[in-house]
Amino acid sequence: QVRLVESGGGLVQPGGSLRVSCVVSGITFSVYNMAWYRQVPGKERELVALINRGMTTNYADSVKGRFTISRDNAKNTVFLQMNSLKLEDTAVYYCNGAGNTGYFPWGQGTQVTVSA
Repeated sequence: QVRLVESGGGLVQPGGSLRVSCVVSGITFSVYNMAWYRQVPGKERELVALINRGMTTNYADSVKGRFTISRDNAKNTVFLQMNSLKLEDTAVYYCNGAGNTGYFPWGQGTQVTVSA
């Protein structure tokens, strides 16, 4: 049974930083592409950043240069380092698979709130 557990969200001021983590269980983590997504009420979930099994990364234009995705295959964990946070980064952040390696049931996500 695949399980995704996100953590590390919180309240941060504009310009601040936060790192969120996602521990994945139930799969051979290293063979999967992984990604971070985010969702705000009333909008569709959007892809924020992706890291494939070869460690190549890709980012949404809105976060390029500010966010960094990474993974630790030994710990079955994917990270998202978020710097220079903006009000519009406020959302619930989720991890999941991406691309041709497949997707999993969504976890509970972690709330990130950017507010002065």
